[in-house]
Amino acid sequence: MYAHLQSLLKQRQQAALYRYRQIHDTFYPQTPILQIDGQNYLAFCSNDYLGLASHPRIKSALQQGAEKYAVGSGASHLVTGHSLAHHQLETELATYTGRERALVFSTGYMANLGIVTSLLGRHDAVFLDKLNHASLVDAALLSRAKLERYPHNHMQKLGQLLKQSQAQHKLIITDGVFSMDGDLAPLPKMVEIAKTYQAWIMVDDAHGLGVLGDTGRGTLEKYELGENEIPILMGTLGKAFGVFGAFVAGSELLIETLIQTARSYIYTTALPPAIAEAVRASLIVAEEETWRRQHLHELIKYFRQSAADLPLMPSMTPIQPIILGSSETALAVSSALYERQILVTAIRPPTVPQGTARLRITLSALHDKSQVDELIEALKEVLK
Repeated sequence: MYAHLQSLLKQRQQAALYRYRQIHDTFYPQTPILQIDGQNYLAFCSNDYLGLASHPRIKSALQQGAEKYAVGSGASHLVTGHSLAHHQLETELATYTGRERALVFSTGYMANLGIVTSLLGRHDAVFLDKLNHASLVDAALLSRAKLERYPHNHMQKLGQLLKQSQAQHKLIITDGVFSMDGDLAPLPKMVEIAKTYQAWIMVDDAHGLGVLGDTGRGTLEKYELGENEIPILMGTLGKAFGVFGAFVAGSELLIETLIQTARSYIYTTALPPAIAEAVRASLIVAEEETWRRQHLHELIKYFRQSAADLPLMPSMTPIQPIILGSSETALAVSSALYERQILVTAIRPPTVPQGTARLRITLSALHDKSQVDELIEALKEVLK
C-alpha cells in the first residue's frame, strides 16, 4: 500500500499538481491580510465576498448561540439534533429566497449529494455543464442516473441531449456562477429548453447568493426567475454569508421529500446550532449593510478597468481568473506573487480542464482600491 501511495504522490509532484496547505495565524482574523510565518500577505483568494466572516455582530451571535445551545448538536436532525435555531434559520432562508421551505445541510457537497440522489434513479437522466462543480458531478454519479455532459453553457447541445433522451425523469443541473471562470449560466434560455422537453432544473448558486441581483438574492434574482422556472435552488452559507453550511430551497413537497430520503441529511450529525445562529445574524447584516455589495461591485469594475491589458476572462463577478495554460506556469506566477507578499492560489487540473491552469483572483468587500492597485502592479511585473 505504501509503495502505491508514494507512486501516486510522486506522479502529482512530477505533473506540478502537488498541493500544500498554507498555515496562517489569527493576528488578522478573516481579513484581506493573512499572517504566515510571521509575515503579512495581501490575499486575493477568499470566498468571503462580503467580508462578513469577521463581522462583530455575527461573531457575537455565534458566541451567544454556543452559550444557549452548547457547542455540538449532539445527534442527527431526525433524532435529537434539530434545534429551534435550525428551524428558525430554515424559515428565514425560505423567506430570503422567496420559497415555501428550506432545508439546512452541513456542507454544500452534502447538500448536492442529498438532493440529486434523492430525486433520481437508474431510469432517469441528469444533464450537467462540463464546468459544473465537482460535488455536482459526484452527486450525479452516485444517483446512478444516466449522466449526460454538455459543453460549457452550450444550450443547443443541451437541447439535443434532452430531445434524444428517453429517460423517465430529466434533471438539468448547473452552477449559477461558475466557481473557476466567474461567468453565469444562461438560465433564461435553459428554462425555455427545460419546458420544451419537460425537464427539471437545479441551480447551485453558491457563488451568486449574497452578491448578484438588486438585493443580493443571487443569479435567479438577476435573471428575474422564480420557483416556477427553477424549482430547486441550492446555496452555501460559507461564502458571501461568511459562516458555514448550506441549504436547499423549494416547495413544501420538495423539502419534505428530502427530509425523508436524503441520506447525507438523515445520516449525519446536525450542524451546530451556534452556527445556525451566526448565519441568521449574517442574513440580517447582508441585507442591512448594502454598502458591502455596492463596494464589491465597484471594486470589480475598477479591477477590470485597471487590468484591461491583462489576459482576463469575461467575468463581472468577484471571481476574476487569469488563464496561464500549464500548471508549471501558474505555479511560477503564484510563487512570484508570493515573494511580493501577495497571495493568489494557482488553480490546476483536475479542478480545471487540462491546459487551463490559472490564477483565481477573488475580490472582497474588505479590499480597497489601493490593495487592488498593489495586486495589478505586481501582476504586470510578474507576467512581463
